[in-house]
Amino acid sequence: MRKTAPWRTVLTTAAAVTGAVSALALTAAPAQAAPAKPTSLYAPSALVLTIADGESAATTAPQRAVTLNCMPAPSGTHPAAEEACAQLRASGGNLEALAKPAEETYCTKEWRPVVVTAQGVWEGQRVNYEHVFANSCMKRATEASVFAF
Repeated sequence: MRKTAPWRTVLTTAAAVTGAVSALALTAAPAQAAPAKPTSLYAPSALVLTIADGESAATTAPQRAVTLNCMPAPSGTHPAAEEACAQLRASGGNLEALAKPAEETYCTKEWRPVVVTAQGVWEGQRVNYEHVFANSCMKRATEASVFAF
């Protein structure tokens, strides 16, 4: 049997320990954030609503914008968040149904278009809505607080 010098045994052991530590360091994954846990049992419902003068949201700049969060509780910068959320729930999230004017509407027939948009999420579904009213009187005639801001 061949004898090994004591300094070789020490170097071999040191190399083995260094290799093991390096292997552990390489296999350790960097810390990652845990997936977001839902804060509610309900799907998210949060919209950004805008109003602008013009025929298309693509060609006009919003004059006013508000946020409307309906889950877990009505909130946001919308002036009547609770009522707007209640109307959206009652319509099943159908913004077009809320854009219809009331039965007895008396407005001039001038064409000064006002465009409203709603973008975001309603009950977990993506929303990208745009509607053009003939004028601001027709927008007010909807009686929907969703568009009253």
